[in-house]
Amino acid sequence: MSLVDEARQVAAEFEYPAEAVNEAVKEFMKEMDEGLQKVGATMSQIPTYVTAVPNGTEKGLYMAVDLGGTNFRVCSIHLNGDTTFSLTQSKVAIPRDLMVAKTAQELFSFLARQIQIFLKTHHEEHYEAGVRRRKTMSVSDGYKDEENFYLGFTFSFPVEQVGINSGKLIRWTKGFDIQDAIGKDVCALLQEEIDKLHLPVHVAALVNDTVGTLMARSYTSPGKTGTLLGAIFGTGTNGAYVEQLDKVKKMASMNGSDYDKSTGEMIINTEWGSFDNHLSVLPNTPYDEVLDKESVNPGIQMFEKRISGMFLGEILRRAMLSMMNRSHVAFLKDEHSGVNDVHSTTTIDDNSALYKQWGLDTSFLSIVSEDHSPNLKIVRQALDRDLSISAASFEDAEAVKLLAVAIGKRAARLSAVALGAIVISTGRLNKDTINTSTTAITTGSKSSETEAKTSEAVKEEDVIDIGVDGSVVEYYPGFEDYLREALREIPEIGPEGEKRIRIGIAKDGSGVGAALIALVARGAEKSHAHNIPARARSMG
Repeated sequence: MSLVDEARQVAAEFEYPAEAVNEAVKEFMKEMDEGLQKVGATMSQIPTYVTAVPNGTEKGLYMAVDLGGTNFRVCSIHLNGDTTFSLTQSKVAIPRDLMVAKTAQELFSFLARQIQIFLKTHHEEHYEAGVRRRKTMSVSDGYKDEENFYLGFTFSFPVEQVGINSGKLIRWTKGFDIQDAIGKDVCALLQEEIDKLHLPVHVAALVNDTVGTLMARSYTSPGKTGTLLGAIFGTGTNGAYVEQLDKVKKMASMNGSDYDKSTGEMIINTEWGSFDNHLSVLPNTPYDEVLDKESVNPGIQMFEKRISGMFLGEILRRAMLSMMNRSHVAFLKDEHSGVNDVHSTTTIDDNSALYKQWGLDTSFLSIVSEDHSPNLKIVRQALDRDLSISAASFEDAEAVKLLAVAIGKRAARLSAVALGAIVISTGRLNKDTINTSTTAITTGSKSSETEAKTSEAVKEEDVIDIGVDGSVVEYYPGFEDYLREALREIPEIGPEGEKRIRIGIAKDGSGVGAALIALVARGAEKSHAHNIPARARSMG
């Protein structure tokens, strides 16, 4: 058997046929429903208390801050009311000593001071006026709504969210360790330090970046249709979608704060990376098994470990090693230079990243899969540059490409399981049309090439809009094509339903999206105070 035939055999282990896709869709819908019924289900289905999405006509100046790791970002976002916005931002590194401070106050005081510096630098007039007013009145007097910046706080650590602007820290990750903060409301901690500085800022919303992706897409998407789903396919994977409030049965038993019920809907953060941790329907090759066994969290995030950028490079690395270790397969090794088309023998450096766990970045898959050059020159260059493999033969390069394409294609088809299940479960395919006029879907200058894949003949009100972000969906060649192919193979969707699904890139969920959630929170506050509907539209 030739080397390429051997590679095809290994690549075949990553095939994910239509029957498997459909079996997984049914299981995904079942786990979605379980997560809506009770706390502690495999798929968390976390209520976000965000009950409306924007439609692109909203105007105003809002703020967002993002504590997602070792940096802290402060933004102001001016919404222009025509699906466009202007963003101003600054970023500062978190001092190491504050990441392990004795008290939460030390860290949150630093964050509040960065907000103060940002306001002084970029919004001096508003800042000075707000501080003057705050220093001359007591907090009990209150402040005029328009005097406040409404702020969305993206806090990328595990929290138990109990309101739109309230969440208790469960644990720290990413090198932070401030025990004093565990169990405390992170929004209240930040607001307390903001108030000490008399800043005209109200922490209006606690934001998950996936929810932010949905919000950013809904504001910037073309047409009138509300966005159903925001999904991230990057280093990790997750999705947030619009659910009917009466289906979120567990809300009755949760100790959450009051929230706006007028829309009848709520955005749910699925945390779908943990789908099918018990592996009842997910594919499981020997490479997946070893990767999971040697990971820091064996047995969990099993869906994510087959889809996200953190893991795809490692799956490829392990598949390549497996082929190398087969004595009868001449992969990345030559008997003599005469059997290699570059008239040399392939050599692998002893310190090659091929021999190191997590040594292969997922970007390698994108480079390899996209190579259509003569003799796969780009693949060979990547093997040399990234893995210190010199003089790889054409057959070696062809084998690597076959594996990379198979792994990427499987990831895309698995991603279709999540998207397809949510489209079916929410009943969007069955919604009655608003009217019968047919219009071409105009993509405009702000729309990505992916949106053009939606059929021009689809009625605008029939479009099911999905916002996506992340390096895998953006840069892996053919990812959306593979995903759409799988959607067409789901009987409840089929070719006609797939045409109605518009997929577009949604950038900066932690910035623009966070600001938009602050806007919705402000509308909900006004609605609650005056018993009028919130300005942001219903998500139907």
